[in-house]
Amino acid sequence: MDINAKTKVYGLIGKPVRHSLSPIMHNALFEKYNINAVYLAFEVELGRLRDAIMGAKALGIMGLNVTMPHKVEVTKFLDELSDEAREIGSVNTIANEDGRLVGYNTDGIGARKALERVTEVEGSKVLILGAGGAGRAIAYELSKVAEVVVLNRTLEKAKELEKFGVKGDSLEELPYYIEWADILINATSVGMGEERSIVPKNLLRPSLVVMDIVYKPLLTRLLRDARSMGCVTVDGLWMLVYQGAESFKIWTGVEVDVEFMRRVALEGLRGGR
Repeated sequence: MDINAKTKVYGLIGKPVRHSLSPIMHNALFEKYNINAVYLAFEVELGRLRDAIMGAKALGIMGLNVTMPHKVEVTKFLDELSDEAREIGSVNTIANEDGRLVGYNTDGIGARKALERVTEVEGSKVLILGAGGAGRAIAYELSKVAEVVVLNRTLEKAKELEKFGVKGDSLEELPYYIEWADILINATSVGMGEERSIVPKNLLRPSLVVMDIVYKPLLTRLLRDARSMGCVTVDGLWMLVYQGAESFKIWTGVEVDVEFMRRVALEGLRGGR
């Protein structure tokens, strides 16, 4: 599609973002659905976040995704937050709605839909490792339909999430809670670009569904260990796809083909993007 004076601009802000698959996915969607728009990646230093948001507003940028390390800090600079974003205290999607910047969080619903591809989430026992932005969003969403425990290295951060009706505890208690759980989710960055797992292999068992939000590599050490132990697994690319689909719907109103998004993202991964 040709870029012209009527082309709408969307993008991603974070640091770093050069590795992101979001531009590949969203630009493919704009082309597929014949929408005159472009999606770009903007590296924004933490100290320049306010400037970036004010600049986006002034320039009429129509929507942004937000990634690390800005998901929490960005809430200070928006005109409005959705109920979910306000409760979670974290934003991963911004929509320009008639000049007002409104913050949303699609991480939780992205994770839930990814899990629902392989298992029944409602009524299950879910163990989430990590209480950062992604862990908070996933805990909030899944607590609507499941029993949730969040473990974190810093106990206080896990305890903060008890306002959602979940239980927060120390990561040191992993051996106890993993026996209790039906679903295990790694919501930390452990395994991203490294041959390391946050979960000892001997703690895994065949009846466990294991999800990793890390998608580079696609098959993390945790997921490889889980498969070798007979677990059903969900890779982080499915969460990326579903949260991106929810963002796209907020911006355009279009329900997208997630299988198409997955194929485009996989091509990007194979191309080393």
